Amino acid sequence: MGHSLKDFNISIPEELIAQYPVEERQRSRLLVLDGSKGSLRDDSFDNLGRYVGGNDCVVFNDTRVINARMFGRKLSGGDGKGARLELLLTRRLGSRDWRCLIRPARRMREGTRIVLDRGPILEVRSVMGEGSFIVRFERAVEYEDLLDIGEIPLPKYIKRAPRSTVDEFRYQTIYSKHFGAVAAPTAGLHFTKELIGNLEQRGARFVPITLHVDWATFRPVRAQDYRKHVMHSEWFDISETSARLINECREQGRRIVCVGTTSVRAVESAANTDGRVRAGERETNLYIFPGYTFRVTQAMITNFHMPDSTLILLVAAFAGKENIERAYNHAVARRYRFYSYGDAMFIHRSG
Repeated sequence: MGHSLKDFNISIPEELIAQYPVEERQRSRLLVLDGSKGSLRDDSFDNLGRYVGGNDCVVFNDTRVINARMFGRKLSGGDGKGARLELLLTRRLGSRDWRCLIRPARRMREGTRIVLDRGPILEVRSVMGEGSFIVRFERAVEYEDLLDIGEIPLPKYIKRAPRSTVDEFRYQTIYSKHFGAVAAPTAGLHFTKELIGNLEQRGARFVPITLHVDWATFRPVRAQDYRKHVMHSEWFDISETSARLINECREQGRRIVCVGTTSVRAVESAANTDGRVRAGERETNLYIFPGYTFRVTQAMITNFHMPDSTLILLVAAFAGKENIERAYNHAVARRYRFYSYGDAMFIHRSG
C-alpha cells in the first residue's frame, strides 16, 4: 500500500454534499460497515439500537461550537475603510486575547487594527504563520459575547450563509455543553434525547468527554506522503468520573463505541499502553493513519469525511483502506448525503 491520499479511490460528487440538515436529526441514513468482513448494510440512524446494545459504552464529545466567524475591515487612516477581512477565532487565550485565522492574510502585521462589522476593535499582536495570528480585543470577549458579534462557522463546502433559525440549533449536538469548538463533532448531530434514552434503557452507558474541535482537524493533507503531515494540537479533557466509567466498562468486557473521530482521538490520546484511560485535561496532536494500533476504540459512529483529510485516514486506520473505499463508493452510488450535515456510518469489527 502506498502512502499518498491519491491512492484512495474516493470521489464525492458536489451535488451530494449536504447543504442543510435533514428535517429530523435521527432520520439520517446509516451505512453499517463490518471492518472484519467488509460487509455493508443500509439502514437509518433511528435504528441505531440494532447495532449499539446494552453491553456498550458510548463515548461522546460534549463540546459546544462558538460563533467564531466574523467580518470586518482594516482600520486604514482611522476610517475603517481598509481591506475587507474574514476572521475565524480558533482558541481563547485570555480575557482579551484569541488565536485566530484571518483571510486574506497578506500584509497583516503586528499592530494592524481591525474594526468588526458587529463588535469591538481588535489588534494583531503576533503573526503565527499559515494565516494564523494572535489578536487582542479592546475589551474582554467571553464565549457568550460571540453570540452577538460572530456567526456559526459553517464549513466552506456549505455554500450558503448561516441561518440562525436552523444552524444555531442544528449545528450543535443536543448534549453540547462546553463552549470552545470551531466545528461541530458532526457524528453526534444525529442523536436525539429520545434515542439516547432508549439506548440507556437497554443498558448502554453514555460517557462524556470534551475535545474542542480546532481548525487543525480540517487542514487538508498536502504532503505527498501523508505520514509526513503535521497535526496541530487540540485541547481535551476527560473527567475522573468519565475515565473511571470507561475503564470499568473495559474491565467488564463492554464494547467501547466512540461517537465521532474527536472522541476517538481523545480516548486514544489518554490511553496508557495497556488501554487504561487517564483522567485530566491536556493537548493532543495524535495523528492516526493506517498502521495505528487502537488501544481503546472498538467501534465508532462517524460521518463521511473529505477525501483529503486526516479524518479519512483515521477511519481507514480503523476499518481498512479497501473497506473505506468500498463503503464510500457504495454511499455515492446509493446517493447518501455527505459531510457535516450528511449521513452517518457505524463501523465495527465482528468478533
